[in-house]
Amino acid sequence: MTSLIFIAADLAAISVLTFVLYLRRHRRRDLVVSYLGMNVGVLAVATALSGSSAGLGLGLGLFGVLSIIRLRSTELAQHEVAYYFSALALGLIAGLGIEPIWLTASLMGLILLVMFVGDHPRVLPAHRHQTVILDRALAEDHELHARLEEVLHGKVHSATIVELDLVNDKTIVDVRFAYNPAARIAAAGPPAIETMTIETPVHASAGAA
Repeated sequence: MTSLIFIAADLAAISVLTFVLYLRRHRRRDLVVSYLGMNVGVLAVATALSGSSAGLGLGLGLFGVLSIIRLRSTELAQHEVAYYFSALALGLIAGLGIEPIWLTASLMGLILLVMFVGDHPRVLPAHRHQTVILDRALAEDHELHARLEEVLHGKVHSATIVELDLVNDKTIVDVRFAYNPAARIAAAGPPAIETMTIETPVHASAGAA
């Protein structure tokens, strides 16, 4: 009966993680399938091993083995890696069946809470990371930062030159910056004011023939 409670708790937690948090925010269906399959697989293996005396050690070993899995087809972003480990942790916690039940529920709820807050769109919305290709070879930090802030319309926090091509006059930069919409408006300048010319009609002189 206790195992069924843990399984139900895990299915509820992974559903919230994938469908309520991840899918609504990032819209990648392929990773939803990956998170669900991996979570249930870890849950099944950890539940089967929890009855043995080496269950905890094997569970931690399983966590370590799965943590080095790399998806070769596509590159994972850092937030997707965080969801990956969260789904893995949820399955492992529920599979090991930590007593008392409220402790397991609290740990799973803590994971969901951290992912909800940490991946919320309102947390540091202006901070961004981007790779920029400039049409000039810029080696000086001051000149490079000034050009990047002009192009990105924000405050550059760090800029790492990935490639400096002096032959083709090109610079590839890895940039972390804070976007500032006000800088973009200021760069655009004030709106143009149209001028209107009113012509005064010329009336014929009263004494004209």
